[in-house]
Amino acid sequence: MLILPIKKKWFDMIRSGEKKEEYREIKPYWTSRLMKNGYPNTIILRNGYRKDSPKIKCRCRLSIGLGKEEWGAEPGKQYYILEILEVHDEQSR
Repeated sequence: MLILPIKKKWFDMIRSGEKKEEYREIKPYWTSRLMKNGYPNTIILRNGYRKDSPKIKCRCRLSIGLGKEEWGAEPGKQYYILEILEVHDEQSR
């Protein structure tokens, strides 16, 4: 399963349902991670890099387009957009 670390601000907004998209730059690194073995429709978003950091499991849909500035996107820039469809809290282990 794909695990993506994100900043606390965005993590909290996604967890609460306020933020409905997460963005990744269109670069070879993200292309290979997002397209490896077909796009994963379930990902883990982790607040930080430690294995015991808070995390949420998200069902999402992938597209390419312009992101929203209030959710961290630069104006006029194309991104991989992970549209958050469902969020489930995961217990840290």
